[in-house]
Amino acid sequence: MATGLRERWRINAMRTIQERALDLFDARGFDDVTIEEVAAAAEVSPSSVYRYFGTKEGLVVADEFDSWSQEAVEEVLDMNDPVGSLLQVVRNYEAAAQPQDVPPGSQTQRSPWRRVRYFFQEPSVRRAACAALDRASQRIAPLMATRANMTETQARVAANALVFGYFGALEQWYLDGGVRPIATYVEEGLLPLRSIWSQPGESGRGANRRERPDAPAELGSAS
Repeated sequence: MATGLRERWRINAMRTIQERALDLFDARGFDDVTIEEVAAAAEVSPSSVYRYFGTKEGLVVADEFDSWSQEAVEEVLDMNDPVGSLLQVVRNYEAAAQPQDVPPGSQTQRSPWRRVRYFFQEPSVRRAACAALDRASQRIAPLMATRANMTETQARVAANALVFGYFGALEQWYLDGGVRPIATYVEEGLLPLRSIWSQPGESGRGANRRERPDAPAELGSAS
């Protein structure tokens, strides 16, 4: 997925601010740090922090998916195998976050543990994470309805199962101490959902049916 120079600059700026925020949260606790202190540590204005993240919880929760265009979402998510697509995103994230000379699952400063643990330790961050997942689901559901031969109801349920199933796998990873890769939990946890896309489609029944002559007769999992 190609990105322009301006977008790369914005992503790098957000990463820097997020890292400085995590430095402060780790040292002093989430509740005892202000947006203004994060801005000073990152050498940016408080208005920049608010513009990029919105809230203090956003400093933990925000990731690059929030700023993806709908075209980028369509490019990354294969509607024939959205579980496999999500799993690949997680693997890419873990590979980028972990230095090559560090064993998988090690809790280094750049490991996912440093950020993700706040999802489950701070109630306000958990609420923000769930709100972000809900937004993601609302973006994914229309793709499932138009590309995966699903009714609107089925697509909404499937999209929520996908994103909140991921969150459930992430929580189990946290509860187990974050030792094994997140991808291991995502693959295991979302395994039951693969049948949604690997079985012959029964979708299209009921009030929400959309007639699509070019829709496949059945759903097939990507190999």
